[in-house]
Order: sequence, then C-alpha cells, then structure tokens
Amino acid sequence: MKTLQFISLGLLFIFASCSSVRVNADYDKNVDFANYNTYAYLKSSIDKAEISDLDKKRILRSIDEVMSSKGFSKSENPSMLISIFTKERERVDVYNNAGFGWGWGWNPYWGMNYNRVYTTPEGTLFIDIIDAKSKELVWQGEGSGYLTKDTNKKDERVKEFVSKILAQYPPIKK
Repeated sequence: MKTLQFISLGLLFIFASCSSVRVNADYDKNVDFANYNTYAYLKSSIDKAEISDLDKKRILRSIDEVMSSKGFSKSENPSMLISIFTKERERVDVYNNAGFGWGWGWNPYWGMNYNRVYTTPEGTLFIDIIDAKSKELVWQGEGSGYLTKDTNKKDERVKEFVSKILAQYPPIKK
C-alpha cells in the first residue's frame, strides 16, 4: 500500500512539474514598440504551421483576445504582422529506484534496481512580431510545455501558452 502511495505521489510531482509553460522572449533593442498599435496575421506563415486547423484557430483566437486586452486592434493596414511556428516532441523522464525508500515496512524488492520511464508530449509555440513595412522580425516569444489530447482542455491550455508568451510583449526596455 505504501508503495502505491509513493508511486502516486511521484506521479503527482511529475505532472505538477510539467504543468506550467516556460517562456522566453527576444527583441530588437533598436525598435520603438510604441509605434505598433495595429496587427494582422502573416497568412503565409500561418498556413505553414504543422498543426491542425482547429489548433490554429485556437491559437489565433487566443492571440486576438490577448492583443485586444492590451489595446491592439486588427487592421487591413497593420503596423505589425504576427506569425506563429510550432514544434512538438516527446519528453522522456527516467526515474531510477535503487530499492530504498522512506518509512517503515517490508519491501520485497529491497536492493533491486529498476527504472520507470514516462513520456509526455511537449510542444513549443513561437509567436513572431514582424514590422509590416520593413518585413523584419522585431520580437519573438517562445513558450514550451506539455500538450494535451483532451479536447475539453485544449482551449484552456492554448490560452495559457499564448497569454504567458504575450505577457512579455511589448518589451520593457531597461
């Protein structure tokens, strides 16, 4: 029974550790971001994103929500273009148990080494902001974290990715 509790606790830590989105952003320090107030999507790059059309819609809707909450508006004559790019990979975690543990009780596997391998789908979403006139990349945000196949949780997860990435836009110059 204690072994089952220990394994359950371990799984809880595993899933809790990969529940957050890790973000990073980079930008051109010579750009005045105050000049950007309208946006449109760079259709050619959106079409190239290797994800389902449903997931593309989820991402674009989430970007629209966050950008409008920050005071930006969509336009036919935008000051910036938004592009997305995605990557997916399997995250592999290997846990080694040497047969030693905490607490009291008898362990029939005492001293035996065994490994447990867990795989989790992990994805990275890149959001690029491109100057509409010069067509140069001026800001790039990146978010990585676990993915879900549960359609009821996909909207929530995509919103978390997008909102955490765009929380870093526009950059605050130091």
